[in-house]
Amino acid sequence: MSDVEAEPTKGVTGFGSGEAPLLRMSFPVAILALAVMCLLSGAMTVSLNVQMILVATGSVLAVMACYFAVLTLRQTWRHNAVVETLNDVISAKETPAYITDAAGTILRRNIAARAREDRRSNPDIRAAFSDLYAHPEVALAALMRRTYGQGSAHEDIVTRRGHLRLEVCQVSAFAYLWSLSTLAERAGGDRASNAISLPMMTAGPSGTILFMNDAFRRMTDGRAQNLSEVFPDLPIVSGCRHEVEGAEGIVECMVAQVPSTGGRTEIYLIPTEDGGPSERPHIASWAAVEDLPVPLLKLSEGGDVLASNREARALLPMPIGEHTKLSDLLEGLGRPMVDWLSDAVAGRAAMGPQFLRGTGVHQDIFVQVSLNALNDDAAPELIAILNDATEFKSLEMQFVQSQKMQAIGQLAGGVAHDFNNLLTAISGHCDLLLLRHDQGDADYGDLIQIHQNANRAASLVGQLLAFSRKQNLMPEVIDLRDTLADLTHLLNRLVGEKVTLTLNHDPVLRHIRADKRQLEQVLMNLVVNARDAMPEGGEIRVDTENVVLDAPLERDRAKLPAGEYSVLRVIDEGTGIAEDKRTKIFEPFWTTKRPGEGTGLGLSTAYGIIKQTGGFIFVDSTVGQGSTFSLYFPSHDKPAVETVHAPMVEETVSTAPADGVVLLVEDEAPVRAFASRALRMRGYSVLEADSAEAALDLLSDPDLAVDIFVTDVIMPGKDGPTWVRAALEERPDTKVVFVSGYAEDSFSEHQAMIPNSVFLPKPFSLTELTSTVQNQLN
Repeated sequence: MSDVEAEPTKGVTGFGSGEAPLLRMSFPVAILALAVMCLLSGAMTVSLNVQMILVATGSVLAVMACYFAVLTLRQTWRHNAVVETLNDVISAKETPAYITDAAGTILRRNIAARAREDRRSNPDIRAAFSDLYAHPEVALAALMRRTYGQGSAHEDIVTRRGHLRLEVCQVSAFAYLWSLSTLAERAGGDRASNAISLPMMTAGPSGTILFMNDAFRRMTDGRAQNLSEVFPDLPIVSGCRHEVEGAEGIVECMVAQVPSTGGRTEIYLIPTEDGGPSERPHIASWAAVEDLPVPLLKLSEGGDVLASNREARALLPMPIGEHTKLSDLLEGLGRPMVDWLSDAVAGRAAMGPQFLRGTGVHQDIFVQVSLNALNDDAAPELIAILNDATEFKSLEMQFVQSQKMQAIGQLAGGVAHDFNNLLTAISGHCDLLLLRHDQGDADYGDLIQIHQNANRAASLVGQLLAFSRKQNLMPEVIDLRDTLADLTHLLNRLVGEKVTLTLNHDPVLRHIRADKRQLEQVLMNLVVNARDAMPEGGEIRVDTENVVLDAPLERDRAKLPAGEYSVLRVIDEGTGIAEDKRTKIFEPFWTTKRPGEGTGLGLSTAYGIIKQTGGFIFVDSTVGQGSTFSLYFPSHDKPAVETVHAPMVEETVSTAPADGVVLLVEDEAPVRAFASRALRMRGYSVLEADSAEAALDLLSDPDLAVDIFVTDVIMPGKDGPTWVRAALEERPDTKVVFVSGYAEDSFSEHQAMIPNSVFLPKPFSLTELTSTVQNQLN
C-alpha cells in the first residue's frame, strides 16, 4: 500500500487558474471559435472569391484546433502518468514532500507531510506552508517561478526551531515536487550579505530590523532595532536621498529598496555628494552603484540607455550597447515608450511602476520598471529601478489576464496581417475593374458587392487587432465633450426610440490623449451593450468629470497612480451583471447573448483600446438595477488641436497627370501588381522590387533618380524601416510611404526616426494609395 494520499484536484488561484492541463484546452477552443467565425462569414458572403478565402481559412483553423486538442489530451495523460510515478518517490522520503500542479493544488503528499500538518488535508500548497510565511502566496509563487528557467529552486527559512530549506523541482510542464528539510544552524557571518561592501539590512513588514550586514553595523553602531531609529524621515522612497543616523552623526545616502519574500524588504545605502536633503533623486557618481545589488538604468527623455550597472546587465540578457534604447530591451507597454518617458519627466500620472517583458526571444522575462526623474533641468534624465517582476503578487494577477488573451492575440495578429494583404489585392483589383464599368454595366452591381464585403472583412480584422492590442493608434489631444457631441446623432440612432440618451459634462473637463476614431468605437460598444441590457427601454447616462487622486487607487487587479484624470462613465438601468460574470466580461468571445446576437468581441475590443491608450476601465453593477462602466484617462494640459477633416472624396482617381519615379517594394505579388498598375495609371514611373535586398541593388546605381519609396513594413529578410534607413544615407531627400497589415509596438518609434515618412495601413483603396503618394510628393 502506498504511503501517498490522493488529493482532489480542485483549481485554485494564485499560481495559475484551475487545473493546468484543462486550462490549455482554451487555446484549441479559441482557434476553433475563430474558425467558426470565418466559416460563418463565408456562408453569409455573396462574393464567391471572398467566400472561398474565408472557407479555406476556416478549414485550416479547424484542423489546427483538432491538432492542438490532441496534443493537449496527450499532455494530460503524460501528466497523470508522471504524478503516479512520483508516488513511490515521495512515499520513501522521511521528510515532508508534496506533489502539486501549476496552480498550487496538492495532488499527493506523503505521511511525513500529513504528520506535519496534524493530519489536516490542506488542498493548497500555500495553506500547507502558512506557518512558515506571513504571506505564503507571494513567497511560494516567487519560488515556483524561479523554477521556470532553472528547473529547480530552494529557499532557506529561519524559524525559532531552526533553519529549514524548502525546495521545489519542476518534474514536468504540470507537476512540481516540493520537499522540506532541516538545516544545521549557521553563523551569521556566513551570510552572503556580509560580502557586500555597501551597507545593507533586511526589515520586516512592520519596520523591525531583522538583519544588518557588517558594513551597516559599522555605520550605525549596530544597536538599532527599528527603521525609525535609523531613518528620521520615514517613509523610505526608493531612489531618493535620506538622512541616516550614523554612529558618528547624520549621514546622507541614496536609498534603494528591493522587495523580498514574506513581506520583507532589503535596503541598501549608497553614498552621495555633500548637500542637503532632496526630494528628487540624485546620484553623485554612477561608479558608486556599479556593484549595488539593485538593477539600475540611466535613461534620456528620448529612451536612450545612458548607463547601466552590473545587476541590470545580468537581469536583462539583451546586450546593452552605446546606442541602445529602452524599447530595444523591453516592450509590452501598449503605447510608445517615449510617451511614457515624457510623462515621467513632466510628472504626470503615468509615473507608476509598469510591468514590461523582454524583446525578441526574451519575451519570457518580465520586469517591473519604476522611473524617477533626476533634478537636472538642462538635460532631463531618468533613473529606472528594475525588479524581477516575478517577485510581485500584482504581476501574478496581470499575467493571468494576459495569458487568456496571448494565444488568440498572437494568432489574430498573424491572421490579420495575411488577411489584410489578401483584402488589399481583392479590393484593389476591384477598384481597377470599377474604373472600366459604369453604373449601367451588368457587372457593376457584382463589383460593388465584392467591394462592400471586402470592407466588412477589413472591419472584422480591425476588431481582432483591437482586442489583441495590436491595432494602429493615432493619438491626439482631444476634448471628450467635442467627441461626444460629434457622436450624439449616431448614438441616438443606435439606442432606438425606447431608450433615452442623456449627456452630462463637467464644464471644465480636462483634455485627454487618445485615438479619436478608436475612442468612438469604445463608446459605441458600451452604449450598444447598455441598450441591449434594457429590452423594455430606459435611460442611458454618459457623464464626464475631473478626478484628482491624492494617493494611488487600487481596485480589481489594477493600480491607478496618483494624479489628475478625466473620467467618462456610461450608466444604464438594465438587468445588471452577476458577480460571478463580472470577471469574465472583458474576455474575447465571452458573451451572455444568444447565438447570432453577438460575437463577444465588443467589451474585449474596448478593453484593448483603453489599455493601449494608457487608461483604465472598470465596471460596477447590481443585478436588477443596472451597470456603470468607468473609463479613466490621464489628463493633459495641452489644449486640444482642432483637426480639419478633409471632405469625403469620391472613389475615383483624378485624371490630372502626375510625374515622379516611385520605387515600390512589396513581397506579396498580388498587392505589388495592384499598386504598380494604380500608380502607373496615375502617371508615375514605377520601379518594382520584391524584397529589401532587391531594392538596395536597384539604388546602387547612382544615376537612377527616385522621388519616393513605397514599401511594406514586414518582409522576409530586412524589414521596411531597416532598408529605408540604409537607402536614405545616400538619398536623404527621398520621401517614404510605409504600408502594412499591422504595425508592431515599436514601429511608431522607428517611423519617428525616419524623416519625410507617412504610414498607410492595409487594406487601402486605389484612391488612398495614389492620394497618399501625391500628398507626399507635393
